Amino acid sequence: MKVALVSPYDWLTPGGVNRHVDGLAAQLIGLGHQVKILAPASGPVDDARVIVPAYPLPVPASGSSARIALDPRLGRRVRLILEAEQFDVVHVHEPLMPSLPIQVLRHSRAANPNVVNVGTFHARKEGGNRLYSYGRLLLKRWFREIDGKIAVSPPAAQYVARYFPGFYNIIPNGVDLDRWNDPAIEPLPYLDDGMVNILYVGRAEKRKGMPYLIRAFGLVNARLPNTRLVVVGAESRRWRVYRDSVEESGRRGIMFFGGVSNEELPRFHRSAQIFCSPATGNESQGIILLEAMAAGLPVVASNIEGYASVLTHEVEGLLVPPRDADALGDVLTGLVKDAATRARLGAAGRTRAEDYSWPRVARQLVSYYERLRYTTTASRTPRVPQPEAQPEAAHA
Repeated sequence: MKVALVSPYDWLTPGGVNRHVDGLAAQLIGLGHQVKILAPASGPVDDARVIVPAYPLPVPASGSSARIALDPRLGRRVRLILEAEQFDVVHVHEPLMPSLPIQVLRHSRAANPNVVNVGTFHARKEGGNRLYSYGRLLLKRWFREIDGKIAVSPPAAQYVARYFPGFYNIIPNGVDLDRWNDPAIEPLPYLDDGMVNILYVGRAEKRKGMPYLIRAFGLVNARLPNTRLVVVGAESRRWRVYRDSVEESGRRGIMFFGGVSNEELPRFHRSAQIFCSPATGNESQGIILLEAMAAGLPVVASNIEGYASVLTHEVEGLLVPPRDADALGDVLTGLVKDAATRARLGAAGRTRAEDYSWPRVARQLVSYYERLRYTTTASRTPRVPQPEAQPEAAHA
């Protein structure tokens, strides 16, 4: 099959959707399919798989800032790309986001009448979605162009179904088990010194809950000085504010690492003993939890629906109330003291992560593509009118 994977977000800005698209592309190519990625980009992209139809602009979205394409000339460019490539399957991620996904849905059928359009919904937002709410009537036009609808988790499916009822197949984000649990990965020397390292990986957005973790770690470190908080994320204005605030306050044991490459990131996991994600909401599943579990780390995370769909409290990790720094500090303190529990939770998380392995997820998606191609092609095939039966000639 020839497959287009479409992301609305700047390909050069790290994020869960782009990581999912990147991993899926690699798996599909490994299975022998042809794949192109359509995504906006804020600079040159040195990747033969990627077609860049537009430059992105920052737009506030779900407590974050999404860099998406808003170019008025985008539709014509998309149409030319689709006509030239002649994809069998167009798989659009966040298919109702402006404006690249909508332009792809608008032109895909004209470019190839037999194309199958697939949409994956990744988002979850506790407060609702104003775009979906106010634009529902307009967006229904493009929603009807989607032949197969996917959500990455039950919370994500429930969220989008509030605005666009229908059946959503649950096919989760995938994780590369070998990448995160490779025995050849070595810990970073400057973190491999006998301290208990608590790792945070993520952007410094308000919804990620970093201030609660910083306050919670203050409690942990006051009780147990042999602890360290390792903060890894993309540098931004807010990220620098947190870092500078920690340095000015004289807080001990907190290290910030910005600009860490994907290749180096597993070394931070190998250097850590606990992984923590204190997000306050708007998480549909949490790829970072899967990566930590694949690395064999015990996870402490907020008890929000997206995270609770991935791990079970006291089985693969520990869930704590969101926005409660005291409770988070107590749970982290207990886990730092209890190496046996850390080992038990880490082993169970590693086993749970196997359910999300990329080979398994990719084959689910390929089977879904093939099923849709069969059913939608059959439904679109026009019926050939049969000649009417002629009356038999009368015998003389």
